[in-house]
Amino acid sequence: MHLLRRSIAIFLSILLALMPLLPAQAAMIGNEQIVNQDLPHQTRDGLQQLFEQETAQQQLQAWGVNPDQIRSRIDSLTDAELARINQQLNDHQAGGSVLGVLLVIFIVFVITDVIGATDIFPFIHPVK
Repeated sequence: MHLLRRSIAIFLSILLALMPLLPAQAAMIGNEQIVNQDLPHQTRDGLQQLFEQETAQQQLQAWGVNPDQIRSRIDSLTDAELARINQQLNDHQAGGSVLGVLLVIFIVFVITDVIGATDIFPFIHPVK
């Protein structure tokens, strides 16, 4: 019993003496790095949800694409491909460009002037 205690004590002493020689590394982790860890998973889930919508399913079937093929291809995308897709999706705004939004607003104002609801443009005469 005494020999076992002594050998364990010597072993632990050697480990404690060698502990400072082992490399240790510590660094600050930025918020962007933490957020980007889960980004491929979120992008993959977003694409799956996009293609599960009924309108997307109908369009895919019209093109002759099997929805199971889409799921398997999305699952096989690499993180780099998912990042590129995510960047392209972020570049395309949901409302279109600012010029498109302004054009829609202009058309709405022209229509309301024509029906006589507003009087914004003096060159448009309302229908009577």
